[in-house]
Amino acid sequence: EGIIDLIIPRGGKGLIRAVVEGARVPVIKHYEGNCHVYVDAAADLDDALAIIVNAKTQRPGVCNAAETLLVHRDIADGFLPRAAKTLAALGVELRGCDRSRIIVPSMKEAVEDDWYTEYLDLILAVKVVDSVEDAVEHINTYSSKHTDAIVTNDLSAADYFVVQVDSSSVMVNASTRFSDGGEYGLGAEIGISTDK
Repeated sequence: EGIIDLIIPRGGKGLIRAVVEGARVPVIKHYEGNCHVYVDAAADLDDALAIIVNAKTQRPGVCNAAETLLVHRDIADGFLPRAAKTLAALGVELRGCDRSRIIVPSMKEAVEDDWYTEYLDLILAVKVVDSVEDAVEHINTYSSKHTDAIVTNDLSAADYFVVQVDSSSVMVNASTRFSDGGEYGLGAEIGISTDK
C-alpha cells in the first residue's frame, strides 16, 4: 500500500482469486467471460450464423468467446436447425433448453449451471426466448458482464438491448470476439478486465 497503485495478475483462476482475496490495492481481474449472442426476430439469419460461428469457434478458449446463444421464438424453427448443423460440423456440442431440444433433438439437455458457465471449449448453451426483453433478462441474470451481442435489423430492439444489457461491452451485429484492446484501437493488452 502506498507503493503499488494497481495489480494486474496474469494466470489461471486460482492465482487471480488468491490475488483478489489478499490484495489491499485495486486489482484488474482477467477473469471469467460468460458472453451471449442474441438472435432477434428481425435478424439477417446469414449474418447471425456467421456471427455465432465466429463468436464460438474462432478461439473458444478466450474470455470473449460466446458461451450462450439466445434465439427469438419467431425464427427459432428456421434458424436453429441450420445453426446446429453448421456448429456440429465445426465440433461444437450444443446444450439446449426444452424448447431448443424440440427443434433440434440432438442437443444435450442444458441444466441451470450451463447458463452460468464459461466453457472455454467448443460447447454452447442454447435457449429460445420470447422477446428481446426476455433475452436481456436472461443476460442480466447469468452474464459475467463482459460482452454480449444482439443480431437484428430492428433499430428499436438494438437500442433497447444496448441500453438495458448491463455489460462492459455490448455489440450490435458483431461478434463478441470484437471486444479486444487491439480492435478497440487501444493497443496491446496486459489483461482485460472481465468485469466492470
